[in-house]
Amino acid sequence: MPPKRHLTARRVRLGAELRKLREAMGMKSKEAAELLGADSVQMSQIESGVAGVSAQRVRRLAAHYACTDEGLIEALMVMATDRTRGWWEEYRGVLPPVFSDTAEVEHHATALREIVITHVPGLLQTADYARAVYTYMMPGLPGSELIPRVEHRMRRRSVIEGDNPTPYETIIHEFALRVRVADRQVAQAQLRQVLERIEAGHATVRVIPTAQDGFAGADASMMHACGPVAQLDTVLRDFPTGTAFIDAEPQLKQLRTLFRMVEKASLTPAASRDFIHRLAKEL
Repeated sequence: MPPKRHLTARRVRLGAELRKLREAMGMKSKEAAELLGADSVQMSQIESGVAGVSAQRVRRLAAHYACTDEGLIEALMVMATDRTRGWWEEYRGVLPPVFSDTAEVEHHATALREIVITHVPGLLQTADYARAVYTYMMPGLPGSELIPRVEHRMRRRSVIEGDNPTPYETIIHEFALRVRVADRQVAQAQLRQVLERIEAGHATVRVIPTAQDGFAGADASMMHACGPVAQLDTVLRDFPTGTAFIDAEPQLKQLRTLFRMVEKASLTPAASRDFIHRLAKEL
């Protein structure tokens, strides 16, 4: 198959999972390529996401790799045949690839779980809030780049607000709700937006009060995108060097544990809603 023009997050993940299965079997890339009547270069392109692979070939490889997890195999076959070109593709070449990759991962998730400490979650932000964040974090950003960044963030909200919304749960620290990234009016509108999303059933929100004892997770921010099977979960974490897409099982296990720990430190959804209502009146 000819190489794809763009390396999408989904295509790269499919290749990575096939590589994991091959390595678990202790098979060399050249051996796997021979099973498909291909060469090592073609196999490398498949495993790196540069080239696609048919569902039939995915099943054949899974059999040779002694994979008996039918749920995983079926999920990989769906990934192989998926030809979705979502709205995010409009931004490839306009914004850095991580923007489109994030939206793509969110679109294909079966559920989204997020922890945010310093900002209101992107999926719940108003346009004014997002604009203030981007303007502050990247001073001097020209309008030609600022406008599509804000627009992209607003369009991401469709994953939890559309006709077939993805279940979304977020844990927000009180600090993120109190800090004014712009002014009082923007802060008030942002809290109203969060409350509206709760009332509409688009988000389950939990708050970690500043006064909560025993919370040491200041760097716990993450987006956990659940896959059709646990092996295909992805966790997105932001670092100074960029956004990391984590899919290694040992790390996923550790981050699932971290999420449960943070969840225990948060208020119930009902108490969190009341907390946000009170905070909105204080601003």
